[in-house]
Amino acid sequence: MPILLFLVDTSASMNQRTDLGTSYLDIAKGAVELFLKLRARDPASRGDRYMLVTYDEPPYCIKVGWKENHATFMSELKNLQASGLTTLGQALRSSFDLLNLNRLISGIDNYGQGRNPFFLEPSILITITDGNKLTSTAGVQEELHLPLNSPLPGSELTKEPFRWDQRLFALVLRLPGVASTEPEQLGSVPTDESAITQMCEVTGGRSYCVRTQRMLNQCLESLVQKVQSGVVINFEKTGPDPLPIGEDGLMDSSRPSNSFAAQPWHSCHKLIYVRPNSKTGVPVGHWPIPESFWPDQNLPSLPPRTSHPVVRFSCVDCEPMVIDKLPFDKYELEPSPLTQYILERKSPHTCWQVFVTSSGKYNELGYPFGYLKASTTLTCVNLFVMPYNYPVLLPLLDDLFKVHKLKPNLKWRQAFDSYLKTLPPYYLLPLKKALRMMGAPNLISDNLDCGLSYSVISYLKKLSQQTKLESERILASVGKKPPQETGIKVKNHSGGGMSLTHNKNFRKLLKEITGETALRLTELNTKEFAGFQVGLLNKDLKPQTYRNAYDIPRRGLLDQLTRMRSNLLKTHKFIVGQDEDSLHSVPVAQMGNYQEYLKTLASPLREIDPDQPKRLHTFGNPFKQDKKGMMIDEADEFVAGPQNKVKRPGEPNSPMSSKRRRNATIIHDGHEEKMENGQTPPDGFLSKSAPSELINMTGDGMPANQLDSLSDNFTSVSKDGLIQKPGSNTSVGGAKNCNPSVDDQKETEASTLETMPNTLQITPAMAQGINADIKHQLMKEVRKFGRKYERIFILLEEVQGPLEMKKQFVEFTIKEAARFKRRVLIQYLEKVLEKIDSHHLLNNINHINSRSSC
Repeated sequence: MPILLFLVDTSASMNQRTDLGTSYLDIAKGAVELFLKLRARDPASRGDRYMLVTYDEPPYCIKVGWKENHATFMSELKNLQASGLTTLGQALRSSFDLLNLNRLISGIDNYGQGRNPFFLEPSILITITDGNKLTSTAGVQEELHLPLNSPLPGSELTKEPFRWDQRLFALVLRLPGVASTEPEQLGSVPTDESAITQMCEVTGGRSYCVRTQRMLNQCLESLVQKVQSGVVINFEKTGPDPLPIGEDGLMDSSRPSNSFAAQPWHSCHKLIYVRPNSKTGVPVGHWPIPESFWPDQNLPSLPPRTSHPVVRFSCVDCEPMVIDKLPFDKYELEPSPLTQYILERKSPHTCWQVFVTSSGKYNELGYPFGYLKASTTLTCVNLFVMPYNYPVLLPLLDDLFKVHKLKPNLKWRQAFDSYLKTLPPYYLLPLKKALRMMGAPNLISDNLDCGLSYSVISYLKKLSQQTKLESERILASVGKKPPQETGIKVKNHSGGGMSLTHNKNFRKLLKEITGETALRLTELNTKEFAGFQVGLLNKDLKPQTYRNAYDIPRRGLLDQLTRMRSNLLKTHKFIVGQDEDSLHSVPVAQMGNYQEYLKTLASPLREIDPDQPKRLHTFGNPFKQDKKGMMIDEADEFVAGPQNKVKRPGEPNSPMSSKRRRNATIIHDGHEEKMENGQTPPDGFLSKSAPSELINMTGDGMPANQLDSLSDNFTSVSKDGLIQKPGSNTSVGGAKNCNPSVDDQKETEASTLETMPNTLQITPAMAQGINADIKHQLMKEVRKFGRKYERIFILLEEVQGPLEMKKQFVEFTIKEAARFKRRVLIQYLEKVLEKIDSHHLLNNINHINSRSSC
């Protein structure tokens, strides 16, 4: 369940106007709404949680937290106003504290027990600011400082205020106040030079310097792609660089390796993707990433950990080890200079071991807990997380199954006990579970020791209880307005007149404020609403005529509350004077609340054919064109090598499309032509040699010869010059003699009908009705999403009338396709139109020749 927290700058400087007349705050609100619409395209957005934080003083800066729904989020967003100082540091601290509110209660951080990548709450923090100087009550600050004091208990256990599954992105608005005359340059959006940029990079995110509305839309498209489930890890090289690889793929020891020169791939701060389980939707894993210290019961307290673990990798080529039934975890690395360097080496059968410094008891570097390895297709790099010191454990387990047949001898047990001494205590429980899954005997004692002292365990439990109380206090303050200064402004009128203190109303107001008298509601005029009654649909209850809330007796409060709720909240179906159509009306403020609607829908079923490209839902504008090539991230620039070799399933040269072409073959057997799904194509347009790309239209192109054969089936010219419909012997046009008369034509038509007793005679009125229906269906088919055009060409084949009428329908379909930008369909139709014109011209020539010969 991704968490999307929006930190909107509400300082007074956000009131500045752009060249379009809109304020920066209005642009920020529109950017948030556009992001939500773009995110709603992904079905996974159902589980999103949205939060809203501003620059107000804590805790009033939290407008939407953990308990509020999407409707409250949209309402609070629209009511934001810009006033105050640019307290970015305090707002960021409040945002991270809000995200970390329940982590100690849920135990997701698992302090002192290893870091589990599959225990995560992926969070994206998006801040929208104008990038001005940071101001506070103490003055103007040049650097961004986050307050060290945090109201959350246990914040001292982590050095930074954020966690490894939380990333910060900043949209810094730099839109000019005067329209620019220079043309806008496309390409990558640069990072901003403000103080927030460094903070974004530390968390694994980045900043965007937004100068135009077009750039803002590009950045939002990019941010939607950043919503990924994963954790950020620092990968650092240890030891010398590997030997360079020559052009033949072998090690080249003659080339220098530049071991001492700093390279971009030596240190990378990137994400590893933690994919959720396809069945449960929750990430599942087995092995943790070790801590950077050895847990000892003599430790009085836990040392503070860094937010991102430092994983060191050795460039010594090793064989990837794995045995049957032993579980392991596999995580894909985000594209980076490190992944690009590993892929360029083209060594998918070797791996580099990974370590965590000081994780072992007797080894400073620690023992390997996994390895980095390129995929066999050289499209990505994966991090394999194995049991700690797996090079020793795996041979032991292999001997246990293959040599000892699950009955180990004394020597094997001594070697296994020696291995357990090098194992951090928090690995004992997952190892015991793994051995049970493999069917091995119980080799580990049931009295497991977590390695933490009793004082540390008690301290963690105490922190959990304190966090519950603090979280309740913070959540109770969410949505409350900051207290306003109360007072009465009195104008000093010079001259005579009665003193204000002698005014009867003023003295009464003072007594009510000081509490000397109870506050009472103003009495209503009983004559003003004569006949008004608080009614209820239940006829057994008598209507009440109370005018003042204080007149209701104590025993009738609940009954009266039920009446008020029924009338004001409209909990029943109908109210007197309410129209049935008004039940379906939605306020304008709720019309875009698509998130609440998505939550009420049932989970979608799996696709019938997983090879088919997924169709995005059409909320918003379904005809919006894909803006490819407009946004380039730094991470994408590293994917210029082998990672770009993977083509989309829709491309004609991909193996997926070739597989479909093989499956969609048509068997010619007399008049029977059956496809793979058992259907028989209709006679005419697609019956003879229709290419499979049209029957299953998923490719991007079609060879010219296939288009020619396709058009030939639409109208074919016989040897005697008669234009015939494919699949039949009935002539559509042409002449049988030199000077045909009207009577001759009638006789010909009658004879034709006599030879076709099973054919329905179509009158002109019937043909007109059929064509009208075909025209309506063509309009619907052209609007449909995707490239399955088979139905369109079948409808065109069924058009009644002469060849000129068919030509008109093809031209009409081309115009409809142009409206919806169906460029591929237009190309196919233009080919068909050319064939019709050529056949029509040939028919006229044959007709003239036949007349001249007579």
